[in-house]
Amino acid sequence: MTDVMRPALVMPPFDHVPARYVGPSREEVLALRRRYVNPAVFTLYREPLMIVEGKMQYVFDETGRRYLDLFAGIVTVSCGHCHPKVVKRVQEQTARLQHTTTIYLHPSLPLLAQKLASKMPAGLEVTYFVNSGSEANDLAVTMARMYTGNLDVVAVRNAYHGGSPSSMGMTSHHTWKFPLAGPIAVHHALSPDPSGSNTSGTPEEIASRAAADVRELIRYSTPGAVAAFIAEPIQGVGGVTRGAPNYFREAYAIAREYGGICIADEVQTGFGRTGDHYWGFQNYGVTPDIVTMAKGIGNGVPLAAVTTRREIAEALTRRIHFNTFGGNPVSMAAGLAVLDVIDEEGLQENARKVGGHFLAGLRRLQERHRLVGDVRGMGLMLGAQLVSDPATRAPATAETLEVLEAAREMGVLLGKGGLDGNVLRIKPPLCITAEDVDFALEVFERAFERIGKTGRAGRTGRMIEK
Repeated sequence: MTDVMRPALVMPPFDHVPARYVGPSREEVLALRRRYVNPAVFTLYREPLMIVEGKMQYVFDETGRRYLDLFAGIVTVSCGHCHPKVVKRVQEQTARLQHTTTIYLHPSLPLLAQKLASKMPAGLEVTYFVNSGSEANDLAVTMARMYTGNLDVVAVRNAYHGGSPSSMGMTSHHTWKFPLAGPIAVHHALSPDPSGSNTSGTPEEIASRAAADVRELIRYSTPGAVAAFIAEPIQGVGGVTRGAPNYFREAYAIAREYGGICIADEVQTGFGRTGDHYWGFQNYGVTPDIVTMAKGIGNGVPLAAVTTRREIAEALTRRIHFNTFGGNPVSMAAGLAVLDVIDEEGLQENARKVGGHFLAGLRRLQERHRLVGDVRGMGLMLGAQLVSDPATRAPATAETLEVLEAAREMGVLLGKGGLDGNVLRIKPPLCITAEDVDFALEVFERAFERIGKTGRAGRTGRMIEK
């Protein structure tokens, strides 16, 4: 069916009217950015989108147009944009006390730490709060090095762990990695991803070979000991990739055999996003020694955390360690509200059910469109790998950009990732509905159909909003 014959797209109804925007025009904002903002601060679309308001799973531009946010500000939002309970708690705390450092007592800090401990396996009960995932991963490695007395770290190829010098050293995804020597010795092991270059054998065999590579790295590239093994349960920036369940069991055992501790980077997978479990690592039947988290824990407020066992945390007391804004009462209020909302509104279960519906729909699209080489993920952390040739699986990098443009035109915002930039990254707020998913799948259908025929997006149909 051609676009002319198709009915107009209709977004699911939503009971929110955005406020009239009265600030600088889009053109003025763009000119100010170009003149005064570091050029490394990039925009996603050919015609940069200006977002001025958000509500739950939707955002609005300066004209009042509504978009379904399937990327949630790069996974900073778990409960939904401007969730009323989170907003209320933050506003109340801001009016009462905006800032005090951790050298004074405030009830919200230990209360949030206690709440996190209640979500963890037994023993993981001591938390240090910081401001970002980069800081969390830096601190986790510092604690690992102090606790073990070892220096080297093993990460996984195609990983992303942050933008600070140390966390960038652990990042292997080249798009995000500056050519700078980091202050820690990092070695990157084979990825267990069965869709990557290490593809001979079953997924379990690929995972075992990747785990064995951890051993080889430690034996030949380190002094025979290691401080930490760090990995994302599902690689986000890397293209929503993961290995078979045996990978983490084997890799964790090897790292511990050589004196290391295991760090789970839950910045993108935590807080129920994978559906079946609260934490991504629980999908593989392992328990890490340290868990790092950020983004979703604050629902847009700068907040991150490092949770570990007490004996590992004690190593940090050998010197003074202080974070000016980590644990501030406003961020703590946001974190407490987020964890409450996830439980009260059943958002983990929603991620499981709606995410399953979404994954099934993506697989149906894969059957109909040669452009879609693979679909994968868990819960509401999903990816669709686009290929220009299903036989060779050559990455459809240019076409992926066109899909992003086409989807944006029809009212859906996506991300992209993968080493070749050919994976659609789908990570919406956990409050997304099945009706939203059906709308998004229809948008994808039209985008894939048009690009599959022409190799470019063009116009993909008009969108009517209710």
